[in-house]
Amino acid sequence: MDGAPHTGDSLAAEEALESLAAVVSRETDDREEVASALPQGDRDTPLARAVAADARKRIALTGRVFPKPPATRVLTVANQKGGVGKTTTTVNIAAGLAQAGLTVLVIDIDPQGNASTALGIDHHAEVPSIYDVLVEGTPLADVVQECPDIAGLWCAPATIDLAGAEIELVSLVARETRLQKAIAAYLEQRLTSDRPAPDYVLIDCPPSLGLLTVNAFVAAQEVFIPIQCEYYALEGLSQLLKNIELIRNHLNPTLHVSTILLTMYDGRTRLSAQVADEVRSHFPDQVLRNTVPRSVRISEAPSHGQTVMTYDPNSSGALSYLGAAAELADRGAASADHQTASAQN
Repeated sequence: MDGAPHTGDSLAAEEALESLAAVVSRETDDREEVASALPQGDRDTPLARAVAADARKRIALTGRVFPKPPATRVLTVANQKGGVGKTTTTVNIAAGLAQAGLTVLVIDIDPQGNASTALGIDHHAEVPSIYDVLVEGTPLADVVQECPDIAGLWCAPATIDLAGAEIELVSLVARETRLQKAIAAYLEQRLTSDRPAPDYVLIDCPPSLGLLTVNAFVAAQEVFIPIQCEYYALEGLSQLLKNIELIRNHLNPTLHVSTILLTMYDGRTRLSAQVADEVRSHFPDQVLRNTVPRSVRISEAPSHGQTVMTYDPNSSGALSYLGAAAELADRGAASADHQTASAQN
């Protein structure tokens, strides 16, 4: 029987993880060296490999401060296909960035208000919300609330009123640019009052291409696409890219897909690997190295009014989102450095 070696390797990996906890607490500068010293695990022991991989991520990321972008990055998290992890990705990436020292604003324009729930933000019908900003012209600063669990994380909540906003926006002047103008005014207000503007603005969209999503596309410079590792996700991606191109041609020429994150990845199935390879081959520069696995902890967190980053920060799901947030921040800093070097030359 091959059960005993598996158990031994798993225990060895767990013991190695515990012994390294003290090293992490001393804020070691040799993260990569310590991470590489962890046992890799045998090819036939997936549990041991998973434990060691999580330990390496924890050592590399715990306590790390992410680089600030030179200017506020506004990203729309979008995918017309439902159930791919848009809201989950929005709130957990936002939480990861905030925990690493950055200031983040989440704008919830999905009438379901799930992002607001996950961030522990009150969003019943009487609460000032993004509906008031889009339809009534209320300043964004008047509806923003601070997340109770994570310093530096703010949210403009969605209420049930937003369900009727699609119809009400039709008759309004400049209906496609109302969110863009609200964000621009908010950032300007922060700068003129000597208060720091957020480093990141993440906009959580509904799974459709109505006026709410169009507003989000017009307001952002970048599109962040979570893709579920299943076949239908590829078909949805094709349609999404066509719609982004329409927005580029008619409303926002600066819009581009900067980031793609593979979610609900199951390394045990061939289908997940095939979808991942297909997406990476078509978008080699946009797809993040980190993938987000299927995780019960990620699913449980919203029911407690939390992100998985605070609900279970040591889980594989939390570490994957933290790794993805680190990649997002590092890419932004690297892009800024490249642009500065190009300008100097």
